[in-house]
Amino acid sequence: MDFNIELKHKTDDFLKKLETFLPEKDGKNDILIDAMHYSLFAGGKRIRPILMEQVYKSLGGDKAEIYSFMAAIEMIHTYSLIHDDLPAMDNDDLRRGKPTCHIKYGENIAILAGDALQNRAYEIMISEAARNNSIKVVRAMKELAYSAGSNGMIIGQIADVMNEDKAMDMELLEYINKNKTSALIEAAFVIGAILAEAKEEDVEVLRSIGRDIGLAFQIQDDVLDILGDESKLGKPVHSDEKNKKTTFATLLGIEEASRLATDKLEDAHNKIKAYISGDKDFLSMFIDYIKNRNY
Repeated sequence: MDFNIELKHKTDDFLKKLETFLPEKDGKNDILIDAMHYSLFAGGKRIRPILMEQVYKSLGGDKAEIYSFMAAIEMIHTYSLIHDDLPAMDNDDLRRGKPTCHIKYGENIAILAGDALQNRAYEIMISEAARNNSIKVVRAMKELAYSAGSNGMIIGQIADVMNEDKAMDMELLEYINKNKTSALIEAAFVIGAILAEAKEEDVEVLRSIGRDIGLAFQIQDDVLDILGDESKLGKPVHSDEKNKKTTFATLLGIEEASRLATDKLEDAHNKIKAYISGDKDFLSMFIDYIKNRNY
């Protein structure tokens, strides 16, 4: 398998399907749909939906139900980025090498586009539940709602905002990033497993794999904010310093933080070998891809 070719194929296939989940324009909502589309298709690695699909298929899933949840998790992730870039939050002008949504459309439209993407995600999942009439779909919906809400991504963001300009220890930093970043990556693994009707003990192992990858991904982001190339990252570097944030890189140092990220990814790699067959080669190579990323 040529991993890069396979990854491009999977990403292109997902983007074609993602396009079909956006609302249609009606002449009155055009600017909203344009702003939603602009941010949703502005680039990115599509890590969450692709990991979700691969877990699902590796565990024997073979139905179209997965595409609704792949679209939903990407919409929720994108809405969080739109809001995270706002002047009231990180005040960033670039995202994935393009003007952020509020720079392109104004703060008011950006806020509403984020709100609309979040609500659209739940519309998609509810429609899937109505079609499927299955408890596993309801469980998957609950998992994503829990991971994206006040028990996951949002509470992590709140803790991050409330602790700006404050010294943080490792426990608090891990709490913030377990929720802010890891929660949706965990959800990708768990939803793939739930929809594939995996055993409960396997679902929890896959949750731990997602957590390891999510924390590693955040640690890498912290390091890249210091050492990264802005032209590759597609966003400004040194933004954590600008916002006076404690990160894994500032708390542990770049070398130790990088080692911790590698250890987390190695743990995830070993667990995947033990629990997933079939398409595990792609999942293992995906972890290597994350391990070696420089943007």
